[in-house]
Amino acid sequence: MKIALDPYMHRHLSLEELCRATKEMGYDHIELSPRADFLQWWTRPRVYPERLQSFKKAMKDHDVSLSTIQPMYRWSSPYEDEWKMAMDNWKRTIEIAVELDNPLLISEFGRGGSPERSNADRQGIHTPEACENAFWRSMDVLVPLLEKEGLTLCVEPHPEDWVEEMAPAVEIIKTINSPAVQCSYIAPHSFYYGEDLAETIHATKGILQHARVADTYNHKGSSQLRYIVNPPGSNARVHQHLDMGEGEINWDIFFKNLHEIGFDGVLSSCVFAWDERAEQSSRFMRDEIQRYVDKYWK
Repeated sequence: MKIALDPYMHRHLSLEELCRATKEMGYDHIELSPRADFLQWWTRPRVYPERLQSFKKAMKDHDVSLSTIQPMYRWSSPYEDEWKMAMDNWKRTIEIAVELDNPLLISEFGRGGSPERSNADRQGIHTPEACENAFWRSMDVLVPLLEKEGLTLCVEPHPEDWVEEMAPAVEIIKTINSPAVQCSYIAPHSFYYGEDLAETIHATKGILQHARVADTYNHKGSSQLRYIVNPPGSNARVHQHLDMGEGEINWDIFFKNLHEIGFDGVLSSCVFAWDERAEQSSRFMRDEIQRYVDKYWK
């Protein structure tokens, strides 16, 4: 089991300083989510030899390792130019992952094309079917590369993706039928995945290698009035990444069922909500995750 820190709230730190801070906050592993000086959102990674070597040296100096990296590219875009650029960026990211000694890759099924184009498009190209077909094209390109390099990619159905629920996502992963493509479970998305927390976790048995830990409220609760969004009738939806205990996830059910399915992968603290007390939040999450791991695995 690896307990990692998603350092989004510490993004003001350089990569080198991030290694020091990660260790000081009690973590041995870093989950590198998108950041402007490494894996940038949607565009080519900002990675060159000097930066790569400096990051690797800092990890060694501070005795931390890179457990996971999160590429985010438009691999489900039905727009040909966006899809081709996503493939180029994925290929470069795979090269980087090999240079970094093969950390786990994590990503999302994707929302499809860029929102600006999709919202303006009146020709119906941005449909779930079109996005899924683009995703399958991506798998045809990427799975052989992942298998060749001995890499594992974990994907999750994210709110607003063309697939949001866990059951069809598991079906797709199993249909890919490659050890190189596995599942990721993001706890603060649980209320989008399905109605039953234990059931959605058990659906991932045998393919789950990565889980993110943060709390959230059930957006479906209180007759769907847990949140009141104005103006009335707005299609906006809310989910949070809060400290454990600040939302409505039952953590005993979460960790108990992870243990029952034999989970032994990466658990990452993935809180976004508290930039103003980021260090306190990260320390708290490290201790709280460990408390549940000790309870159910030891």
